[in-house]
Amino acid sequence: MGPTKIRVAGIRRIFLTAVIFAQSLLFGHVSAQLAGSPLWQSELYTDHGLVGRIWDSRRGQFVTSAELWDKILGSTYLLLGEKHDNPDHHELQLGIIQALIGAEKLEKVTFEMLDSTSSENLRVFLETRFESEEELKSFLNWDEQGWNWGYYGALIEAAYDASIPVTAGNLDAETVMEVYSSPASEEIEAVLDEDAMSRLLADIDESHCGLLPESQFPPMVRVQQTRDYRMARSLLLSDKLDNGLALLITGNYHARKDLGVPNYLMAQHPGLGWSDILSLAFVEVVPGETDPGFYLDRFTDRSAYDFIWFTPAVSNADYCDSLR
Repeated sequence: MGPTKIRVAGIRRIFLTAVIFAQSLLFGHVSAQLAGSPLWQSELYTDHGLVGRIWDSRRGQFVTSAELWDKILGSTYLLLGEKHDNPDHHELQLGIIQALIGAEKLEKVTFEMLDSTSSENLRVFLETRFESEEELKSFLNWDEQGWNWGYYGALIEAAYDASIPVTAGNLDAETVMEVYSSPASEEIEAVLDEDAMSRLLADIDESHCGLLPESQFPPMVRVQQTRDYRMARSLLLSDKLDNGLALLITGNYHARKDLGVPNYLMAQHPGLGWSDILSLAFVEVVPGETDPGFYLDRFTDRSAYDFIWFTPAVSNADYCDSLR
């Protein structure tokens, strides 16, 4: 990194995969052919009919990577959703970052995995040299318990090496507690309508396996909304650019256009249109579910994602079973 390169686990293989992917993405030769490819690190359902395919929810059809790339280049904000523990999602993200750097399109990268305790240091990130991986992680106040560095280190290094600014999208623990115990600001509360708020409450319940007391739903929703607001604010460009774009690395739920960060971007960026925001979700396939519409989880006229890139899965364990 800079004069002194740091190393992350598997960085050489990941980097080579990213370079090949970036070149292929630019020339439109990657997507459906990836089904069953030995490049997949996730081992479950690699023979599923959707694996490696890209679904355009706006046109209701599968597209090539070249078609996806054209849409990416036309966006101002690009949100790359992920399942946090799927290594294939991170390799695909890295490939897109490398391709954007090669096309001189990338203006900044915001990470959900970085919280506001790192914001001050990130202002001098590109001017700082690191003697080791541990020095870099310390500089970023990296939460190793919450986020696997092996998945994100290569993405951060790619931005650093290309002198792309990095910003923190998440709330620190102290702020989370403040939000949990206090009413949300009017600016945040006004973003989502009643139907969206009802859906958020239901999803909070489901994501906690029905074990969360109902009294905890409103504060949990406040935290969710405030996280989305903060990510949007960290991602904001000073002006709508003719050429560059800002990129967010985040979980799939935050990337939803019906419920997540895009709504807060629209509220904070005057003149922005929905077509200026592109949400691409990397999604694990589900056995027996071959209809792309199943994965969009649509409850309004707006699809959750503009595009879905289907991948194998890392696990078939039932998370809720482990809690009951």
